Amino acid sequence: MAEGELTTAIPATPEEQPLHALGAAVAAAAPAGAVEAVEVERGAELVLRVRREALLPVMALLRDDPRFAFEQCVDICGVDWPQRSPRFDVVYNLLSLSLNRRLRVVVGTDEATPVPSVKDLWPSATWYERESWDMFGIVFEGQTDLRRILTDYGFEGHPLRKDFPLTGYVEVRYDEERKQVVYEPVKLTQEFRNFDFLSPWEAMTTLPGDEKVHTNREHLEAQARKRLEGPRP
Repeated sequence: MAEGELTTAIPATPEEQPLHALGAAVAAAAPAGAVEAVEVERGAELVLRVRREALLPVMALLRDDPRFAFEQCVDICGVDWPQRSPRFDVVYNLLSLSLNRRLRVVVGTDEATPVPSVKDLWPSATWYERESWDMFGIVFEGQTDLRRILTDYGFEGHPLRKDFPLTGYVEVRYDEERKQVVYEPVKLTQEFRNFDFLSPWEAMTTLPGDEKVHTNREHLEAQARKRLEGPRP
């Protein structure tokens, strides 16, 4: 395949053909080389892979061209592929209310290369771009409000990266003595617990109401002993 040639999957069913036709129409109307691939996933989801540098012209085309009319950007999220270069995918889910169809646009980037912000096309994108920055560390060029949105102030790292420690770095709690929120290293200490593997339910002795279980058990054991002993002649 020649360099820069558009890659498309062969339609397998009649239901996929309109999606491939839509993808081909977008690729033809977009700037040359802007759309790298057109795919139909799971037989019903049209996916366009777009060059990062051409993202804004393609998105403007998708929103403003009446043939496409994707008026809404309903979601932006990241995907981390730590063994791949570039490491991240930025995924845009678009919706056309007037034409009743959806489209997914994907661009690739890494930790240092910013992705053009689409906030001027869809103001709702600010929230999603902040979330992608917070969770993955993806930078959006032109986004003036790139603050953390889900983690706390002072949080270190990006939790949805595959190499982020499962326990995080610090934990937050309210200190009653200091009357303020404090950050401390994560502690995962657990009390030593004994398990009765032959009767695991009887080993649970700390739940509310367990005292009734033990009382009933003692009563039943006493009755059993009396029956076994029986009346003596």
